[in-house]
Amino acid sequence: QVKLVESGGGLVQAGGSLRLSCAGSGKIFRPNAMAWYRQAPGKQRELVAAITIRGIINYGDFVKGRFTISRDNAENTVELQMNNLEPEDTAVYYCGSAMYQYDYDNWGQGIQVTVVS
Repeated sequence: QVKLVESGGGLVQAGGSLRLSCAGSGKIFRPNAMAWYRQAPGKQRELVAAITIRGIINYGDFVKGRFTISRDNAENTVELQMNNLEPEDTAVYYCGSAMYQYDYDNWGQGIQVTVVS
């Protein structure tokens, strides 16, 4: 059974930085893609960033060069470095994994990120 555990969220002032980490574990855990999604109150869950096992990366349009996703395949971890945070980035951030293509079938419990002006 796959388990994803997020860490690193919190409260930060606008313009600040946070680094989110996600560690995956399981008997067979070698996902094609790992990603960060987020969901703000009253809004749909949206893609923040995704990275495949080969290093192909996609970002949500709102990222605009502020965030960087990275992955350690040997350690089964994915990280999201977030810089120049804005109040609009306030949301619960979820780590997801997809064994096949981008079919995310496992999720972490979510971690709160709050950006205050």
